[in-house]
Order: sequence, then C-alpha cells, then structure tokens
Amino acid sequence: MYCRFCDSSSVYKNGFIKGKQRYKCKNCGKNFLEKDGRTKGSTIAKRALAVVLYAMSKATYNFLAKKVFNCSPTTVMNWIKQASADVKMPEISDDITEIEFDEMWHFICKKKPKNGFSKPLIVVQERLLPGLQAIVILQHLKGSTTR
Repeated sequence: MYCRFCDSSSVYKNGFIKGKQRYKCKNCGKNFLEKDGRTKGSTIAKRALAVVLYAMSKATYNFLAKKVFNCSPTTVMNWIKQASADVKMPEISDDITEIEFDEMWHFICKKKPKNGFSKPLIVVQERLLPGLQAIVILQHLKGSTTR
C-alpha cells in the first residue's frame, strides 16, 4: 500500500468511512481510501475519448468540454494531464546520428529575404519597473547600414 499523495509506503489503517477502509500516511499526514469508487465507468470512457480526440489535434479543451461532454474545460484539462503523466517519453536509440526536420529545413533554407517581414529587425528591450518590461521591434531604414 502506497500513499496517493506522496507515494510513501509508510501508511497505516485509520478506521472506516462509509464502510470502506481508510488509511493515513505517516509522511504527509493525509487520509485516503485505497479505492474510493467515485469514478464511474462512463467517466472512464469520457476520459479516454477526450485524450484520443485531443491527441489527434482534432479538438480543444473548450470544444470537448462544452460541445461533447457538457462539463468544465478545467475538468477536460485535468483528464488530459492525468493521462499524459502515465505516458512514457519515447526512447531514441543511440545509433541515430542525424535527424532532419523537413518543414523547418524548407523554411530556413528557402526563405526569400525580399518578401514580408524577413528583413532584418532591431529589437530594443527595456525594463520599466520590476515585473514590467517593454519590447519594441523596429525595421531598419533604407539608408542605414547593417552587419
């Protein structure tokens, strides 16, 4: 048995509540139930569907919450955060020495310097007060020199 809050194994039985065994953690001092039974089967299905739709980039928190599940966007965000905590980071093998990002390569190497905002810019950054900062972005004048 492990604590749900701090994952400590130093827990002991602390009576019953609503007919279910209650435990208390010696480290954090919080009470908890092993399985409190408050999650319905329909909620588990909703969580799974929310994760799939969000992962496929087909839906936002607000869309899922308001149009699909009729709940709060924060609830959907918490479902997705809980699911992402269970996902392991992908492992990249050591024999890979080079990775090409195709879209990035096309953008950087084939960028036309004469179009749009791809001209050199001047960035002026100034701190006004603690916590406040102003950033001004200016274009070079035609008669100025750049390095």
